[in-house]
Amino acid sequence: METRELIESAWEDRSLLQDQTYRTAIDKVIADLDEGILRVAEPLENGEWRVNEWVKKAVVLYFPIRQMQVIEVGPFVFHDKMALKTNYAELGVRVVPHAIARYGAFLAKGVIMMPSYVNIGAYVDSGTMVDTWATVGSCAQIGKDVHLSGGVGIGGVLEPLQAAPVIIEDGCFIGSRSIVVEGVHVRKQAVLGANVVLTKSTKIIDVSGSSPVTYMGEVPERSVVIPGSYTKKFPAGEYQVNCALIIGKRKESTDLKTSLNDALRDFEVAV
Repeated sequence: METRELIESAWEDRSLLQDQTYRTAIDKVIADLDEGILRVAEPLENGEWRVNEWVKKAVVLYFPIRQMQVIEVGPFVFHDKMALKTNYAELGVRVVPHAIARYGAFLAKGVIMMPSYVNIGAYVDSGTMVDTWATVGSCAQIGKDVHLSGGVGIGGVLEPLQAAPVIIEDGCFIGSRSIVVEGVHVRKQAVLGANVVLTKSTKIIDVSGSSPVTYMGEVPERSVVIPGSYTKKFPAGEYQVNCALIIGKRKESTDLKTSLNDALRDFEVAV
């Protein structure tokens, strides 16, 4: 059987994990993820994305076939099933202490990791900055020249198991303490202001036109997004519920390396 068939079979029948053939297939998928040969999700020529569900299943199956082990790194000691990623100099990746990436995560040349964390199955493309205390969850897809600001939380797909990974496309700027989870898709060159929280059920309301337009689960290209709220009626009364507001589009003249504050200043918003 091909690797994909082996993974699918083991997913349906976990007793097969005792067979070395299936364990080897899982190991191969994780090794290919680590090198960027395979991806949990990949862009298509038409601008859409294809989720490789079977690859994600291999990531989940990797945990039960691993044994806990002590990992010593200088004065630091860890106790985990997963090895840590290595060979950063060879990969052309800058990793500042105490940044950690797990084996099975792909980091492209030119990635910078400040003290941060990248989980197994994630894909982080070239030129991206993972800033201090930012986390990239399992299987998340981060594009080229993205800036994940301090404390950003990009959700994973393993706990709980989600249908699709979070996707942050090329050139996006994700502001400090923003959270993007549950497979939300942020399109190219979008800007999220500080503290924007996006889940699959979060209303993303474009208020830049004469009437509001609501999106859910996706931020359109070049959108500039800030936190917001709207009034919702409950049995106990009316209360404010969090949402996100698209206040405009990033200007074509705006350099992709511009700061978040500069991008928001165009719309006279202080964040």
